Amino acid sequence: MRLRLPEERPTEPPTGYKIARPVLSHDGTRAAFTGVSLGAGLPYAVLDEARCVYGRRHSAPSRRCDCGFHCVHERATAEGLLCTAEHRGAVLLEVTVLGVYIRFERGFRYARQRVREATVPPCDCGGAATLLADAGWGRPGWRALEPACGRCRGARQAVSVVEFARLAGEGLRVVTPVPPAAGGGPLALGMPELMAEAALLQARLDWFQAELARLTGDQRG
Repeated sequence: MRLRLPEERPTEPPTGYKIARPVLSHDGTRAAFTGVSLGAGLPYAVLDEARCVYGRRHSAPSRRCDCGFHCVHERATAEGLLCTAEHRGAVLLEVTVLGVYIRFERGFRYARQRVREATVPPCDCGGAATLLADAGWGRPGWRALEPACGRCRGARQAVSVVEFARLAGEGLRVVTPVPPAAGGGPLALGMPELMAEAALLQARLDWFQAELARLTGDQRG
């Protein structure tokens, strides 16, 4: 006699949390996510259906396989995964569990999902990440992205978090929390950082004045 798992019929789809890497298609027209462990080789869209990572033809999730989307019940559990060095560039996803699912003690393995919200961690410098920049690696057809601010982007290809949300579609919300400042006050900058900011502002002011003179025909120094 085969034991059957208990069936659930929730009035609303369950909510779960997971971490993932944001990715951008090679032509820059699509945004998606990729897993950090078993499903790392299969990028998925905001609204997508799970496929067996081993190429088997069964539907996911199968009780005889470990395929399917995975998430945990608690947000704090997923946030804890971001502490490890290999996951520092990942984002935190809030997802809606759709279709058939298997419930475990800490989370779900399931057939379909909708990513409702992506929380982008701060840039490595500690500032708020307004961009997702090329991380220097990827999958065939996809470039992996990592959080970055305008100063730390450098010459790397990048998209704003707003543009990433637009390319991902399906109403995805992208959140970029402001990092807590030391001592509860404004983020402290040292003299080198302040000098660099001043030089950047002066260069922008010089350019603005030159453009204004060109447009108005004023050639005075």
